Amino acid sequence: MDQQNKTPDSFFSLLAELREELLDSVQTVKSRDPAARSNAEILLLYSGVHAIFAHRIAHRFYEKERYFPARAISQLSRFLTGIEIHPGAQIGKGLFIDHGMGVVIGETTEIGDNCTIYQGVTLGGTGKDIGKRHPTIGDNVMIGAGAKVLGPVKIGSNSKIASNAVVIHEVPEDCTAVGIPAKVVRRGGVRVYDQMDQCHLPDPTKLEMTHLKHRIEELEKQLAALQQKDDE
Repeated sequence: MDQQNKTPDSFFSLLAELREELLDSVQTVKSRDPAARSNAEILLLYSGVHAIFAHRIAHRFYEKERYFPARAISQLSRFLTGIEIHPGAQIGKGLFIDHGMGVVIGETTEIGDNCTIYQGVTLGGTGKDIGKRHPTIGDNVMIGAGAKVLGPVKIGSNSKIASNAVVIHEVPEDCTAVGIPAKVVRRGGVRVYDQMDQCHLPDPTKLEMTHLKHRIEELEKQLAALQQKDDE
């Protein structure tokens, strides 16, 4: 008799948990997206909400080692939303995936509470690691459109990753990281470098081109000096 009652209780408990998580996703969007006009609009039309809800279900199958249905739900969600979240990923409360198309979240990724992820973000591996091979994201982290966070690196709480940045090293708490590869340009709201505006970001390609330009100018001066000697 106890066993007979256990299954319905577990089922209704699961439904209650999923309902709370869905409502949490709706409220998260409502509080962060000024374009959201109603709960119905968010519930029916926001692909990020759909992908996160599908992941909550898939993750429960994954935890019970029922990998095939977990992946099936994940793949169906990817087909419908354009957002790929591996069922093994651990995601906290209050995740907001804005726009969402092209987002990829790997199997061993861990995401804290109240994070925001924009379209085109990859939380992936480098192809070299085994076991824990995807990023760990703290609480209240914002990851801009097109950014890539690769390997088992940690992104500290309250940090921001700029659009199109490629992060391959740890980012401490309360920092802003920019560039390829990403470098910390702000820590605790204070600039790390004296001149770190959008015109003075540490761009390795730009630095190399500047070096080549200076080298060419030096060679031209030497060539001009040799020609002057020949004329004399």
